[in-house]
Amino acid sequence: MTRSDRISTSFSPTGSLNLLSRSEVERLLDVSNSGLHRLFRNCALAVLNCGGETDNSKELLAAFHDFDINVVRQERGVRIELVNAPESAFVDGVLIQGIKEHLVAVVRDLLYSSELPPCIPGQTTTDLVFSRLRHAQVLSDVPTPNLVVCWGGHSIPREEYEYCKEVGYEMGLRGLDVCTGCGPGAMKGPMKGAAVSSGKQRRSHARYLGISEPGIIAAEPPNPMVNGLVIMPDIEKRLEAFVRMAHGIIVFPGGVGTMEEILYILGILSHPDNQIIPLPLIFTGPESCRGYFEQLDAFLKKTLGLDACAYYRIIVDDAKTVARHMASCMEQVTEFRRSTHDAFSFNWKLFIDVPFQEPFTPTHENMSTLRLDPSRPMADLACDLRRAFSGIVAGNVKEEGIQAIEEHGPYILHGDKALMAAMDELLAGFSRDGRMKLAGAAYEPCYRIESV
Repeated sequence: MTRSDRISTSFSPTGSLNLLSRSEVERLLDVSNSGLHRLFRNCALAVLNCGGETDNSKELLAAFHDFDINVVRQERGVRIELVNAPESAFVDGVLIQGIKEHLVAVVRDLLYSSELPPCIPGQTTTDLVFSRLRHAQVLSDVPTPNLVVCWGGHSIPREEYEYCKEVGYEMGLRGLDVCTGCGPGAMKGPMKGAAVSSGKQRRSHARYLGISEPGIIAAEPPNPMVNGLVIMPDIEKRLEAFVRMAHGIIVFPGGVGTMEEILYILGILSHPDNQIIPLPLIFTGPESCRGYFEQLDAFLKKTLGLDACAYYRIIVDDAKTVARHMASCMEQVTEFRRSTHDAFSFNWKLFIDVPFQEPFTPTHENMSTLRLDPSRPMADLACDLRRAFSGIVAGNVKEEGIQAIEEHGPYILHGDKALMAAMDELLAGFSRDGRMKLAGAAYEPCYRIESV
């Protein structure tokens, strides 16, 4: 132990990861620009910081600048050494078991990613997403579809968190499993509620899956409920993993990250090839969020058109109805998958166009050239709007995005006057309601909106 809030220790991972090759260990410890060690260290620190009070990856790395992680090969397997790790990850000096499992998931997914050849958008991307999920052993052979993906903000007030728990509780009673972005807030609440009701129903193998990516994991470290963690290479593959695994999607109130997810799924569902594929989508929250959903609904209609609302249902302050509706939709999903000979665990039939799979790097140039024009087809506009919100997420919480804003100032977004006014109003509402940062943290916008 090097100081009062740091602990140094080591442990042996179980299973196949206890038998790493020499080259695998070397990749994890490679400190060159092309090496894995920096990414390995950052993701490991994020996992160890479970329950931390910051959603700024740069602040986290600065606060624990003396943290390090090493892999040591020995005669019988390997040991993982932690140097100056956050004390909160331990109980009486012993690493918490769930956090240990998440650290092993970091090693597994980073090594697997480094072994795969580059993919091109299209079927090879979908194959890569499938292989990552299969390698993580989260594509379980369930007898019937029951996995509900829950999206929502990591920075939400207590009332919204309790409502998320209530929805999760009602879902667990009905045998539904939960998948989220694995962080705090609306990503933790449904899992916590479902864990209680699944216990009441004696469901010993309930799934609480968390899907993250290296750029966001420091801002949204895996919460303790997650019993299956997967780290995808980038946000686009993370989003595709969500919708390929989902049998239904519930969206709780959130900020720009939640808007990115909403625009992604609406852009996909609006494609002609997906019109007959059942994938229920519900927006829900407590009574205090009625105004939030009214503003969200108005924004989607103003930007994507009136047809957009046909793809989602808004249910306010009624957790039981949300769970009942989702459970009833599982029958339709099951029948469709059987009739089309599609897998229960992975939605191969869903068409995802190349622009939704191409990794978007939110540089100042890329952000300024997005085509935010309501005359474009719904899917095309949804794609670029998603990228705009993705860039704002990067500027808010990701290390490279924060650094770019510090060096070059805010991102500049150009677009149609009415559309940009609607976007400006929505973002101002997120900032006013504290949805841009964790509670109590001041928010300095990383963007500026200009109409053309």
